[in-house]
Amino acid sequence: MREIIHLQTGQCGNQVGGKFWETISNEHGISSEGKYVGTSDNQLERINVYYNESSCKKYVPRAVLIDLEPGTMDAIRQGPYGELFRPDNFVFGQSGAGNNWAKGHYTEGAELIDSVMDVVRKEAESSDCLQGFQITHSLGGGTGAGMGTLLISKIREGIL
Repeated sequence: MREIIHLQTGQCGNQVGGKFWETISNEHGISSEGKYVGTSDNQLERINVYYNESSCKKYVPRAVLIDLEPGTMDAIRQGPYGELFRPDNFVFGQSGAGNNWAKGHYTEGAELIDSVMDVVRKEAESSDCLQGFQITHSLGGGTGAGMGTLLISKIREGIL
């Protein structure tokens, strides 16, 4: 299978990513708890591109959720699809980047990037044939833009 790992970084990236997972789960007939509730075999075709299937027939997104503050992570966990994600794949700090690209890229983000890369590496190693990464992040601001570009550069350097 050709797996894709989805990375969502910062408030914008996590909000867009949250809607992405709602949409793709509905298209594939996956409930907010990760159970298949669809009506067509076509919905299960290529489901392994974005989801891991657990031993109890639960589908878990191949996603890493990243932020420098816990607020967005809390909102996702408490939202309708909060149970869908693997708890270990939420990686967040406590300080935030204060809408400052340099803090997201060079200071606060740099302190968290090793933890993020460990989770990304774990997802990559559990893939049979990794196709690539899909990243949602903002183009301006602190975490999404600053740490998002740091994350992209680390992946590009091949530090997996």
